[in-house]
Amino acid sequence: MKTALLTLLFLIPAFGVFAQNAHFTTSGTIEYNKTSNTYAMIEKQINKDNEGFYRTFFEAYKKANPQFKTLKSTLTFSGDKTLFTPIEPDNGGNTFFDMPLADQNNTTYIDLSTRITINQKKVFEAIFLVKDTTRKIKWKITNETRDVAGYPCRRANGIMMDSIYVVAFYTEKIHTSGGPESFNGLPGMILEVAVPHENIIWTATKVTDMPIADNAIQAPKKGKPETNAQLILVLKNLTKNWGDEAQFYLKGFLF
Repeated sequence: MKTALLTLLFLIPAFGVFAQNAHFTTSGTIEYNKTSNTYAMIEKQINKDNEGFYRTFFEAYKKANPQFKTLKSTLTFSGDKTLFTPIEPDNGGNTFFDMPLADQNNTTYIDLSTRITINQKKVFEAIFLVKDTTRKIKWKITNETRDVAGYPCRRANGIMMDSIYVVAFYTEKIHTSGGPESFNGLPGMILEVAVPHENIIWTATKVTDMPIADNAIQAPKKGKPETNAQLILVLKNLTKNWGDEAQFYLKGFLF
């Protein structure tokens, strides 16, 4: 009994030191790379009706462009607020194949405490300001783990927009339950998220733990005000005569 009591007395200070040294990031910035397999995206758009025309341009595209397109972005976060900001690429590359899924069309502000998202969205030459509730994703957390950008992460599988399968890795070391673009809803920050069937993945490359000023996270203000439901109607009307390509563009702009 005396030995057990002495052991406990030694362990109590050790637990105190561990608690003091345990660190959780509450504010800072995260740099992401969005990587898209453009060859696979284009291949999906080629069918028997357009193959003669598209195949020639696809071969020309492959000669001038790499298979994987990578774009950079920054997520600024503090407490329950996040701001995802795309970084404009140095050049646009070949523009014959317009692929909104491979682009970064959104500047996204999220207030997780109120569950409000304000999304400045570029649709071709138009700018919309979409205010709505945060994206709903049905998550199932698994036991798989990996390190991303130096943080231990756990895998979660999700379904969004009724049928789109996503795979995310989040860390509880960053309490903010956000992520790139509009991804959210896990018990920690999403540092990697893939949409396998759409050939896209976002991966954090660097996390900077730093204080963020209160005025550094501001919602975008430019654009025509819409809700998600209103924007869907606008896009459906815009693409109503586009045949099979309509769904490809709708999905790309609604991400």
